[in-house]
Amino acid sequence: MSDALSPDAVHLGLDLGTQSVRAVAVDGTGKLLAAASRPLTGHRAGVRHEQDPEQWWSAAGAACREALSGIDDGRVRGVAVDATSGTVLLADPSGTPLTPALMYDDGRAAGHADRVNTVGAAVWERLGYRTMQPSWALPKLLWLLQHTDVPPGARLLHQADLITWRLAGQQTPGDASHALKTGYDLLADRWPAEELAALGVPDGLLPEVVRPGTVIGTVCARAAAVTGIPVGTPMVAGMTDGCAAQIGAGALGPGAWNSVLGTTLVLKGASPRPVRDPAGVVYCHRGPGGGWLPGGASSSGAGVLSRRFPGADLDALTEAAAATGSTAVVYPLVGERGERFPFRAPDARPFVLGEPSGAAEEFHACLLGVACVERLCLDHLDHIGASVAGPLSLTGGGARNRYWSRLRADLLGRSVTLPEQAESGVGMAVLAATASGVTLERAAASMVRDGVGLHPDPARTARLLPVYLGFVDELVRRGWLEPEVAAHARRKADQ
Repeated sequence: MSDALSPDAVHLGLDLGTQSVRAVAVDGTGKLLAAASRPLTGHRAGVRHEQDPEQWWSAAGAACREALSGIDDGRVRGVAVDATSGTVLLADPSGTPLTPALMYDDGRAAGHADRVNTVGAAVWERLGYRTMQPSWALPKLLWLLQHTDVPPGARLLHQADLITWRLAGQQTPGDASHALKTGYDLLADRWPAEELAALGVPDGLLPEVVRPGTVIGTVCARAAAVTGIPVGTPMVAGMTDGCAAQIGAGALGPGAWNSVLGTTLVLKGASPRPVRDPAGVVYCHRGPGGGWLPGGASSSGAGVLSRRFPGADLDALTEAAAATGSTAVVYPLVGERGERFPFRAPDARPFVLGEPSGAAEEFHACLLGVACVERLCLDHLDHIGASVAGPLSLTGGGARNRYWSRLRADLLGRSVTLPEQAESGVGMAVLAATASGVTLERAAASMVRDGVGLHPDPARTARLLPVYLGFVDELVRRGWLEPEVAAHARRKADQ
């Protein structure tokens, strides 16, 4: 392994999100040289959420061409791809999609989850997450197999797999991060063949899997013409979008956490060993360096704002909300029902505590509700024995709202950092830099730039803690939160 990155080298990160594909070009010092994005459209109807996989490729090509348009080919040293977790499709032997992509929150596979959890119980227990949720990829694969005429040689592809196949011009290994929700055994480094066979998954359907950070191929001439990525550029196996954001924030040391506030709230941390959760809402990815990245994804988050305030001027609402001093709380579920983290409650529904008057107070109640969920996530993690005492960084679109970030720091009662360029695409650029022979930790040290630190106001923390505990009590009253977790949250608040 080399000890240093060339400052002139350019590393490309490709982020496949829900609403867009974003390409970023970052040099060896962490300077963002260029970024470009293209929108994605999807189809939602009830529990269905689909996208056209071909749209990912056309959007990726256009975004990459724009991001690399002013950069000399000789400087580009690697590319890595992240994507949404649990998004899958079936493809024919040439990589052409046979089905739409079932997105990360598609709910059609709920009827298959019990069978998956019965057949794979011993494996899921050993891996620490105990049970699979209906939105995970393996139940969705069973739904696809039931509703698709599957030809010989068909392939199951995770979202990132389609892009890496197109970039290489042939099928590439998948990465263990995207494969986690399809049942990949991260401890044994293999697919659980016996359990998958019992579930009726055909031999040869699933991809070969390698650890994130592994070089899985090089960009072919045909892909170079579409994307502008130079022929022969090394391709590094990526990770899911939450893990990518964690890398972009540099949250890689034991006890460090990254809180990604986008449409939903995702917390990712670092641990030298797997974190096991009796409630099954926290699961662990395997890090590129062999450590573990525990975390969970909520069904609450900033998406509540677009749901409740469509088309509104959010900056103006923030300014008005900050002046209210309101302590009303909205439980900020993005959809109509169902929570995944910090507790699992399929029947959970949004609610309001207090009586917000007018749009500004309702908006503030949403901001405060997300902060309450975030603190409960950290309290749950502490309750199951995960170390949460390290640095905490805030990233994602919600972190750009400075008032909201200060409110979160005040309710958490701890200092937070807003990294300068933390985003999933930047995290993949950092991971792509390992193709040059450096460790991920060394690449992050060179490329992740320090940002702004925010410190809590003790008086505001004291004022907000009773609001948080009232929120926790309401969750217990509704039967969604275990009393033991609530009791732990109260003890933490008293410290």
